[in-house]
Amino acid sequence: MLFFAFSCQKSGFQPPTVAPATLRDVSSIKLNFRFEADVPAPPATSETAQTDERNAAVQTDFDQNRTQELVDKTIVSPDKQRVLAVYHKAEDSQGDFRLDMYSTDGKLLRKLTPDGMAVHYPDTIVWSPDSVNVAFMAMTRIGQTTAAPIPSPAENRTDTAANTESDADSDTNASENTENANANMEAGATPIIEQPKPVLTFRTEQIYISNADGGEVKPLTQNEGLIYFYFVWSPDGSALAALAATFQEWRFLQYQAESRGEAFAPAGRPRLVEKNGRERRLDDNLTIVHPAWSPDSAKVAVAFDKQVRIYDAIGDAPTQASIPLRNQLLISSKAFDEDLQRKEQSGNANINQTNSNTQSNASEPENNMSNQPIGTLPDENTLVSFNPIIDLKWTEDKMLYLQTGYIKQMKNEADSARSYLRWHRLIFSPQAVAL
Repeated sequence: MLFFAFSCQKSGFQPPTVAPATLRDVSSIKLNFRFEADVPAPPATSETAQTDERNAAVQTDFDQNRTQELVDKTIVSPDKQRVLAVYHKAEDSQGDFRLDMYSTDGKLLRKLTPDGMAVHYPDTIVWSPDSVNVAFMAMTRIGQTTAAPIPSPAENRTDTAANTESDADSDTNASENTENANANMEAGATPIIEQPKPVLTFRTEQIYISNADGGEVKPLTQNEGLIYFYFVWSPDGSALAALAATFQEWRFLQYQAESRGEAFAPAGRPRLVEKNGRERRLDDNLTIVHPAWSPDSAKVAVAFDKQVRIYDAIGDAPTQASIPLRNQLLISSKAFDEDLQRKEQSGNANINQTNSNTQSNASEPENNMSNQPIGTLPDENTLVSFNPIIDLKWTEDKMLYLQTGYIKQMKNEADSARSYLRWHRLIFSPQAVAL
């Protein structure tokens, strides 16, 4: 009995610990990390890459049977069973597109988007990794290139009533079209593809999804006044990580870019959007860096300047963790600049100076960079390679790559600049937990 009591007392003061089997079981706030600077670029991932090559069978169908419509691109599903055609009509406004679903042999299966819907940002249209859904961004077709003003609540109520009447008329027309199609089939004519049903649209771009057959088109987001301009599927196809900005923020950022002669690069707040329509805003800060999913679909990474933030995408009580990297980037940038200056001066010395002068000049960068007191961080104003995070690649559950660099994208491409592009990485490990 004494031995038993002693054992219980000892185990109470010194509980054993165990590390979780996978990082999926570890919340973001309980992640350890190690920073590694100036590493090789991340390996290529298995992400579905969209190419400019068009499906020949789909192109042939447009050339022969749809001469008044122009194909802009075709997007093949990951399982190679479906082809999404992105096209426009001659009378459509610039930047407005339509979608139809085809089989790989060029047979039109279903028309996705109704006439009242305009698909925007065709480069962001993407299939889910499991080929079950395709996601895109669209809004109400307004017949003009400038954005329509955001309606007031009273206008929304009026528009809703008008849309209800319009939907009823559309349903009647669709019924008549179906009857006509059946009559044509009985007469031996070529079957007519059913027109798409009306879909709820908004005056700013929202995220929509469709199934692989082109049916069940529905909005995932319904936030009038928010512009969704980027999203990426989770590896398991259960949710989307998106960026969105308000209409006012969008126009202000456009104005700033135009005043500086820069190409417009939108910034938005990261959001998590599930397939059931549930949405969670992850952060209140704006970023231009695209979110990155962990390969296990459990977390999302977003970058803000010199900081990386990790958010839980699963669980009943999701957490988030902030990883400030300013100090690490300062120290690594100092070493990078010193090495760069040493190589440049060594190269110049080999051309213009003797070996003795080379040795003398090679020591100068070290003297110039060591003027600061020992133990203090370098002055960021003296470092050319100290730049914000511009890209994220999550290649393994435990390994997140981040790229820093200087990017200046101008309307005149000759004035654009990209320099000091450097890759770093974070190595994650779980904290041990008590049994």
